[in-house]
Amino acid sequence: MEVFFRTHTNLVEHTNAPVRRTLMDEIDWNDRMIGIKGTRGVGKTTFLLQYAKEKFDIQDKRCLYVNMNNFYFQGRGIADFAGEFYKHGGQVLLIDQVFKQPDWSSELRKCYDEYLGLKIVFTGSSVMRLKEENPELNGIVKSYNLRGFSFREFLNLQTGNNFAPYTLDEILNDHEHIIKRILPKVSPGKYFLDYIHHGFYPFYQEHRNYSENLQKTMNMMTEVDILMIKQIELKYLTKIKKLFYMLAVDGPKAPNISQLANDIETSRATVMNYIKYLADARLINIIYPVGQDFPKKPSKVMMHNSNLMFAIYPIKIDKQDAMETFFVNSLWKDHKVNQGNHDMYYTVDGSMKFKICDATTLSKNKISSDTIYARYNTEVGKGNQIPLWLLGFLY
Repeated sequence: MEVFFRTHTNLVEHTNAPVRRTLMDEIDWNDRMIGIKGTRGVGKTTFLLQYAKEKFDIQDKRCLYVNMNNFYFQGRGIADFAGEFYKHGGQVLLIDQVFKQPDWSSELRKCYDEYLGLKIVFTGSSVMRLKEENPELNGIVKSYNLRGFSFREFLNLQTGNNFAPYTLDEILNDHEHIIKRILPKVSPGKYFLDYIHHGFYPFYQEHRNYSENLQKTMNMMTEVDILMIKQIELKYLTKIKKLFYMLAVDGPKAPNISQLANDIETSRATVMNYIKYLADARLINIIYPVGQDFPKKPSKVMMHNSNLMFAIYPIKIDKQDAMETFFVNSLWKDHKVNQGNHDMYYTVDGSMKFKICDATTLSKNKISSDTIYARYNTEVGKGNQIPLWLLGFLY
């Protein structure tokens, strides 16, 4: 146990989270079993260590971080280890990459039932469907999603500001005043395209080639997260990767399921399942018309965030596509986004009509009062015309 405490102390001591994630204040830390899901590279490990740093003294042995990647756990179950920790006064066990442990969900259930004074916070892949696929955790685990950086978080980090997030209602009703609080301090337009290119994953701060790093991350998502968690045989990996590449190169549009099935030599049903897995892995977003959902054919498949577009196929990026990808990704956390009736149009939360458009080409004659225009190539807005970048302040 002492070895784990030494590792914990060393990791917490060297944890530097330059941006405090808003999720830290959204979680009810009184719950005894908390699951934090998120795609690779969004900072789940840093998040756990930051929690330990905020809540406990660095030498306090009531809190312990462990990673299931440690080979030690090949020979010892979570419940047994947690029991020893609890017996010696442990109160909070932070478990990283919980899905690497066989029978992890039944082990967590055992901890919950037997160690009543122990809180467990664990991280897992976004591919995991915590409650649906692990009935033993029903009713006892509170699940949260950690996302990549919002444009707001990126902007704060790049400029040293501390801008707060806003709700969608606040932005729609008060964007002209909100902008007046931001523009005197910073010019968002100077940073927006950088964010679109490389601002979503926190590892952009590392002094390594970002696209290369992102390629590795995408490979790990398909090779480890999808294959391991969905228990797919290795021989099908090339089909999943090829499908992902084809969807990326095609750009945001309705997929031709029959053609894709033909191209990767599998059935239409399997293509739809693979598309769902890629969406669970936060590699793509699936857009449906209002009232429809999986397993129906989507009206549009797009990359989960614009950074992925640049990493996969940088020579063929359409600015409108990148801006629509940003729009969907920014709203996706707390809102339902559906395909609108025309290109460039989306329906949000079942009723709000948005059009994503270039401010330099938007004709004043064509402004409709029932539509919200999210405009790029501008820093300001008026009435039902809002600057697109401000939707990056939703979290």
